[in-house]
Amino acid sequence: MSKNLTKREVDYSKWYNELVVKADLAENSAVRGCMVIKPYGYAIWEKMQAELDKMFKETGHQNAYFPLFVPKGLFETEEKNAEGFAKECAVVTHYRLENDPENPGKLRVDPKAKLEEELVVRPTSEAVIWNTYKNWIQSYRDLPILINQWANVVRWEMRTRLFLRTAEFLWQEGHTAHSTKQEALDETIQMNRVYADFVENFMAIPVIQGLKTESERFAGAEETYCIEALMQDGKALQAGTSHFLGQNFAKAFDVKFANNEGGQEYVWATSWGVSTRLMGALIMTHSDDQGLVLPPNLAPNQVVIVPIYKNEDQFDEIYKLSNKIMTSLRSNGVSVKFDGRKTHRPGAKFAQHELQGVPLRIAIGPKDLENGTVEVARRDNLTKTVMNISDLEINIVKLLETIQNDIYNKALDFRDNHITKVDDFKSFKKVIEEKGGFVSAHWDGKPETEQKIKELTKATIRCVPIDVVKEKGYCVYSGSPSNNRVLFAKAY
Repeated sequence: MSKNLTKREVDYSKWYNELVVKADLAENSAVRGCMVIKPYGYAIWEKMQAELDKMFKETGHQNAYFPLFVPKGLFETEEKNAEGFAKECAVVTHYRLENDPENPGKLRVDPKAKLEEELVVRPTSEAVIWNTYKNWIQSYRDLPILINQWANVVRWEMRTRLFLRTAEFLWQEGHTAHSTKQEALDETIQMNRVYADFVENFMAIPVIQGLKTESERFAGAEETYCIEALMQDGKALQAGTSHFLGQNFAKAFDVKFANNEGGQEYVWATSWGVSTRLMGALIMTHSDDQGLVLPPNLAPNQVVIVPIYKNEDQFDEIYKLSNKIMTSLRSNGVSVKFDGRKTHRPGAKFAQHELQGVPLRIAIGPKDLENGTVEVARRDNLTKTVMNISDLEINIVKLLETIQNDIYNKALDFRDNHITKVDDFKSFKKVIEEKGGFVSAHWDGKPETEQKIKELTKATIRCVPIDVVKEKGYCVYSGSPSNNRVLFAKAY
């Protein structure tokens, strides 16, 4: 497995694309804009999925599954949502192929098999889910409904990049129904916090929680909460969103409930989701010119053991010791792999595991057997340490915790050093072009100002931070009064 990655400072985009492929995470498929997630990449996604699923269930949610296809008429029911996704929709118009009489061996769409109603391949599931909820909800006793779905969706992107933006991607989407506005708002904020907790504590990526502006909100939402992360190239990435949908979908689909006083009310709604885009965030936040750097909490293999030997007897002795080490580490919840492949030299194994971001590598040779020691290499800072086998178990567990914290703190320092306050448009443009990162600036609250700044700089308002301190000032572009700063950045 050859490394030879393009340096980040030379071409960050090329470095990213090469790393995804060479680290065996994913590759482009035969379908334009779609990807094949390879076993190693999928193993990381599975760890994300498992942890998030646990967090969802701890907050009272259950998993369900809804259809991939949405009748076009149903999709159009909530107008803002339909308009917001219309240009990204794939549509099924026929249900059968037939042999093409003019081209033997080829198939064509059977013109007799046209669907009575066209089907939209889901870009998101609000329509089909709220049409279903109408049958589930009659009384306040049926509420709340707290459902999550793990699924694939299709958004027909024209410019695609592995994990970050693909025509089909994997995600989870939560859809909840509530009897009061406050309960739905609390749910929206809670799930945004769950995302922040997961991304910071498991992915080791610092995020800023905030609200989207009206122009950046989810189509059909009254408020969109988000978590925003900063990548090493100074661009922001929206890592997750949680939407307060108000009663928009309940009114569109006529979903009412009988309250405890006997009256009829429309249900209050939320939806929230994260996707395989998180894989892109993981790669771009931590990785370096040598390859992936994975936080231990999400690494498929937290430790890999590589034997160094000259003959079969030595291999057998090292394997016996490795088995003892693996048993010990696994009993402490550490995932560990013995790389006993005899088709690869140790140097090639070292290079592969470095490229794939395994947090710790243990090398064991004949001298180590004699001395009762092993060599332990950290992937995050590329340092090596000789450890006594008798102390290995406790040291490895502590070291993995240290690596998790160090990776987070490194990303946090980078993020904090790339939040720049500016008060005039000249400085704004200079920071966006030369330094990058988040620009904290006053905004007058007008969509036309937001759009003009985007046209001139390609920077968008990433969020209005939730914990922002009210601070009167003047809009960085228009000079009109402003009550607080927002965060701008170029973004993926």
